[in-house]
Amino acid sequence: MTETLHNPNPSDLAYVPFVSVDNMMRNVRAIGAETFMRGVADYIEQDFRRWESFDKKPRIPAHAPQGVIELMPASDDEYFGFKYVNGHPGNTRTGMQTVTGFGVLSHMSTGYPVLFTEMTILTALRTAANSALAAKYLAPKNSKTMAIIGNGAQSDFQCLAFKDMLGITDIRAYDIEPAASLRLARNLAHSGLNVTICKTPEDAIEGAEIITTVTADKRYATILTDNMVGSGVHINAIGGDCPGKTELHKDILLRSDIFVELPEQTREEGELQQLDADHPVTELWKVYAGKAEGRTSDTQITLFDSVGFAIEDFSALRYVNDLLPSTGHFEKLDLLADPDDPRDLYGMVLRSDASNGDDRAA
Repeated sequence: MTETLHNPNPSDLAYVPFVSVDNMMRNVRAIGAETFMRGVADYIEQDFRRWESFDKKPRIPAHAPQGVIELMPASDDEYFGFKYVNGHPGNTRTGMQTVTGFGVLSHMSTGYPVLFTEMTILTALRTAANSALAAKYLAPKNSKTMAIIGNGAQSDFQCLAFKDMLGITDIRAYDIEPAASLRLARNLAHSGLNVTICKTPEDAIEGAEIITTVTADKRYATILTDNMVGSGVHINAIGGDCPGKTELHKDILLRSDIFVELPEQTREEGELQQLDADHPVTELWKVYAGKAEGRTSDTQITLFDSVGFAIEDFSALRYVNDLLPSTGHFEKLDLLADPDDPRDLYGMVLRSDASNGDDRAA
């Protein structure tokens, strides 16, 4: 994609392309969820390969007993992007989403935003794209079966991304709530995937080359014990993504080669919370850039300790920004004041027509 929304006409400077939830769904349907996630994965891989060109920092959290609210910023020489995201596992009890989000992409040269978008759906898509991208480098070759433990809102996207990007054909699904697994199987009924609903985690991982854990409870948990995990598998650990929340027994980590996004963030928020601060890990950007090895043997246990990092959201924002000219599924949001004379902002207010709500300069 080469056409972008980066250079608006002067008359459009006060308007920012806004992608609502409805328009995000339209964009996904326009090209298909699998194509969308593959595109996001390509952008993530591009950006990770130029990792050293980014200004990087761990996310900025605000914790409460019920959950967490976070800001996730990243920037390079051209763009600044951030995501607002929450994680409140108890929300589902009152009919609300566990995770919601929105994001902004701006020009570094002017500070003007070029995109404002919902990121609840987009985060689900980018998380799955990121998992499948890592698995391309870490999972056993020709993997066909994936166990997915935790069948909530993220599970559908994970299954579709792994089908498209790795050729997974069989899903073994487990959730403590059987209704969640039934929902997953129903949604994937026409996807080309064979879904088997399992009664226990042990049943789910039987015969699986890839194990994805994506549970939501904000607590130290042991979804997988050491005796459950045989040699040669790839573990895609997504659920442990904040302080005080893990999914894997410590002994599994000690047997695994661990791959991470930003080590200092993962050591505070991921499965690495359980290990010493100097436990060796491999940064994924180095694998993508050919500076470190991924999977090296058939017996190796690889573990992607995924907590999510701002560059992945930056990549997703770039992808959406580049997609919009071809789909047209966005609105012009009246977000920025644009007086005829940039030094006369108050004059613009004085000359506005209060009777019809027009706040543009006369």
